[in-house]
Amino acid sequence: MRREFKEPGRPRPDLVIGREELFAGAREQLARGGSVLVHGSAGIGKSTILRALAAADEESVRTVLRCSATESESHLPFLALTDLLGLVLDEVSDQLPAPQRTALESALTGRGESTLQRDGLALRLAVLSTLRALAAKGPVLIVADDLQWLDPASVELLGFAARRLGELPVRMLCAVRTSTDPHGHEQDRYLRASPPDTLALRLTPLSRTHVAELLENRGYTGLPRSAVRDIHRTSGGNPLFALELGRALADSPTPPRPGEQLPVPTSLRTLVLNRLDMLSAEARRTLLVASAGARPTVALLRAAGRENAEAETAQAVELGLLAPEREGPGVRFAHPLVSAALYAEATAQERRAAHAALSTAAVDPIERARHLALSTHGADPLVAARLGEAAAVARDRGAPSVAAELGLLAARRTPADATPGPDERRLQAAEDALTAGENDLGRDIAREVLSRATEPAERVRAWMVVIDAAGQSLAEVDAVYPQVLADAGDDPRLLGLVRYQLAWRALVLEGDFAQSREEAARAAELAARAEDRRTELLALSFQAQTEMLMGHPDAPATIKRALKEPQDPQLACHHNGAGATRFRWLMMSDQLGEARATITSLLREVRRRGMVESEVHYVRFLAETELRSGHCGRALDLAREGYVLARDSGIGEGASAMLTSLAEAAGGDVERARALAREAADRAEQDGDLMYLSRALGALGHAQLVAGDAPGTVQSLRRVRELEDGLGIYDPARGRWHGDLAEALVRVGELTEAQDVIDVTRQQALRLGRESVLAVLDRAEALVRAARGEQEAAVRQLTSAQDRLAKLGYGLEEARAAFALAGLRTAQGPGLARPGAAPASGPGSYDEASRLFRRCRALPWLRRVEEAAVAPAPPQQPAIAPSALDALAVLAATERQVAELVMEGATNREIAGRLYISVKTVEATLTRVYRKLGIRSRVDIVRLAAGHRTN
Repeated sequence: MRREFKEPGRPRPDLVIGREELFAGAREQLARGGSVLVHGSAGIGKSTILRALAAADEESVRTVLRCSATESESHLPFLALTDLLGLVLDEVSDQLPAPQRTALESALTGRGESTLQRDGLALRLAVLSTLRALAAKGPVLIVADDLQWLDPASVELLGFAARRLGELPVRMLCAVRTSTDPHGHEQDRYLRASPPDTLALRLTPLSRTHVAELLENRGYTGLPRSAVRDIHRTSGGNPLFALELGRALADSPTPPRPGEQLPVPTSLRTLVLNRLDMLSAEARRTLLVASAGARPTVALLRAAGRENAEAETAQAVELGLLAPEREGPGVRFAHPLVSAALYAEATAQERRAAHAALSTAAVDPIERARHLALSTHGADPLVAARLGEAAAVARDRGAPSVAAELGLLAARRTPADATPGPDERRLQAAEDALTAGENDLGRDIAREVLSRATEPAERVRAWMVVIDAAGQSLAEVDAVYPQVLADAGDDPRLLGLVRYQLAWRALVLEGDFAQSREEAARAAELAARAEDRRTELLALSFQAQTEMLMGHPDAPATIKRALKEPQDPQLACHHNGAGATRFRWLMMSDQLGEARATITSLLREVRRRGMVESEVHYVRFLAETELRSGHCGRALDLAREGYVLARDSGIGEGASAMLTSLAEAAGGDVERARALAREAADRAEQDGDLMYLSRALGALGHAQLVAGDAPGTVQSLRRVRELEDGLGIYDPARGRWHGDLAEALVRVGELTEAQDVIDVTRQQALRLGRESVLAVLDRAEALVRAARGEQEAAVRQLTSAQDRLAKLGYGLEEARAAFALAGLRTAQGPGLARPGAAPASGPGSYDEASRLFRRCRALPWLRRVEEAAVAPAPPQQPAIAPSALDALAVLAATERQVAELVMEGATNREIAGRLYISVKTVEATLTRVYRKLGIRSRVDIVRLAAGHRTN
């Protein structure tokens, strides 16, 4: 293949997007003294990885030897060897035996007649001796790119030396082009010419998210997500192809219209079509028809007039343009870019002819309509009607993205005076784009309509798309609301739509629940008056959500109104519909089993309908359900899946990061949990979204608690408390952060504030009947009591809380109660055993907590249990005489506990762990103890105890 193209912009060798895990594995291999062979298809990023690894490893080696080659140079003997050793020969030549030195100098300089046949042994030994001499002075790194183009003589000599390096500090870092077939073993012959411990790493295509990140890093920042999706699909995840397509799209004065393929630059056409000249003209036409089809088969090509399709496609397979189909009758291009380049090479007339042939050959009505549209141009009411019907079929099939594409094609074919008109078709296409998660496409279509529309109904409908496309970033569209109200006039149907959006604005931007509820109720009333059932249902569902968060007594009644018939079939499964509102109510009411069944059914339906935004929400909701149930591994898998989906679609990224943080803290990596929570908080701050800011800070506080950072937890959750008080969120089942805050406050010694959090929250939870919240509050209050010295009461309260959480199905919270209970019993000895259970102390007392956390797959919590279980038990001290205890009577409860533990010989860290407070709190408490007892140090406390001991 020719190498006449370059990556656009300035390549950054240190940029290894999407290869982080592979890169880390390669670095570990090199650090161990091993070698690495990177292989993959053309443009997949081998050279980038090679440069980055070499740059990262350069400081640890003394000598770096480099070579690379091109196809045109591969016939020149010893060229690669010259690149490798030409600059270091003088450094080591005097250490080589004369025959070896002569043979090597002859090969490297070209002065002489050295060949492998004539000087084979001497040359082989000379290369090995050179590497040994260099290695004697320090580690050596050999970097060889494009091994497939290295001349055979150099490959043979390098392989001979590589197999005999033994324990020498010589590592090889190589890259070779192999086919795209994942089952191919072309790299094996290169491994045989590498050191025995070489690690082979195959580079696979990048995901859509990583392609987007790559384009962003190379300066292509203005591309819409729909364009990035097309770039990923056309490039097949190949980074070089993606960058070239991105450059071509960025440079194009007019972006491709719906139904058209991406512009393919000449460099890529030359690269992938260099074998096309070997096909006959008829075979090329057959391949063009195949490139125009969505799912081409030999039978379809025959029906489209390509009589010799079987023989012509077989010829294309032999040339590597088509991939052999092992299963099924499909015709598959070797790479998506081959199809795109072939289509781009054709003239407009040739493309129309291909689509015309397929418009009669295709069986599927959607395909027939699409090809009919692309085979004609100009307004045609018949074609427009066919496309509109096909769009409806696609919508019913759960393919809203296809429906949007067909709708836009229909708009282009619709005469200006037709009914429905061109802009009405465009707005339907924009709404389909939103359903498919292509918010940027929907927004752009709507703004195009707004630039010329004068009808209030069309303008308001377009504004609704613009606002919905903003998602949680309503601050970006805040300035449009006055114009939307003006366009709506006094039409109750239009005003209902606008008031519904104003309800969201009041909640997200203003944090005003009362205003939000009032706007939603007005929207429902206006929509009912206008007999707009869809808007009425949306408004009622939203009103119910705000009432739930407010702890409003009307919430159950409003949910029932939202669930009444008639229902809109699509809205019934929408993430802002009544079904989703009912799920939230079930979750807050501790009905986890029914909540799981509800959200599973909703998720199945939105996937069937292709409703991407709702899918993002529902994957997150299902993950939350599993997390509450204590299925931490399943929750983590779902949360990660949802986070990837959110990033790919650009929808709900902050909310997905927040939930993934909670799942990571429960079953994954605590540091990643903290990073995700901070990401979610930063995004919410930028969007001005106070609702999700409180959720994100709640997740951050929880992650900090799991990590053992009690002061950080207090700081984060105090802000959550302040935010939710200001917002008017009074249902503690919404964020469930209250128990974490109380526990953290106990750990830092703020017992009064901890009890206040518990008392205030308990009052709200009792009013709303939130049983799981009450049990968690009891768990936190037991820790307060333990810190005050009420050990037996604390154990009884923890035991009760654990039993209630188990009955409610909150597995992780049950395990946390068992962990706290084990900590109390271990600290206080066997006298506080669970009623009816055998006394336990030391490591064995953590067995139940360990079992429960293992059942949940709560790995971070399990690590904390293991750390507590292996901690040395405090030495048993003789009993302290009553007179010594009398001396402590002047102390407060916490001060007395700390003093007693000092008398027992506990260190400050041990005291902190046993009382769930920080070491700094222990130190501050001891300072107060010294002052009250008139002593100077902990030694004086021990003396006090010793002076009053009984015999």
